[in-house]
Parts: sequence; structure tokens; C-alpha cells
Amino acid sequence: MVRTQVQLTEDQVRALKRLALEQNTSMAEIIRRSVDAYLKTNQFSSNEEKVARAKAAAGRFRSGLGDISERHDHYLGDAFQ
Repeated sequence: MVRTQVQLTEDQVRALKRLALEQNTSMAEIIRRSVDAYLKTNQFSSNEEKVARAKAAAGRFRSGLGDISERHDHYLGDAFQ
């Protein structure tokens, strides 16, 4: 592990201490878990990964409409109203 220093507000420290006490763990562990959760939900994808996900999703859903390619602007406008 790498030691680092961060500055927190007094309210943040109070809340972290209370949470650590409730969970019977350290403030550092709560901060590590929080950073892991944040990083997991905010991962940056490469362009190749984005293209692969888009290709995998293409054609997987059906609207039941036969004129989507011709009237897509109309349907999109309806969806946003």
C-alpha cells in the first residue's frame, strides 16, 4: 500500500469516524472502499472497448416498427416529448 495524505472537512471526518465505529473498521478502510467503488463506476473505456460494446448491442432490441430507418427523427422526437 501507498501512504497518502488528504484533507477532509470536519463534517466528513465526523461522518467517517461514526461509520467506522458502526462497521467496526478503520476510517482508512472506509476511504479505500469508497475509492474502489468510485473507480469501478467511473472507469474510462478505450475507443476499442466502446466500439465493441456498441457492436454487441446493435440489433439486440426490436421496436416492432418497420419504418424506423425512414422515420427515426419522428420517433426520437416523440420519445423526448
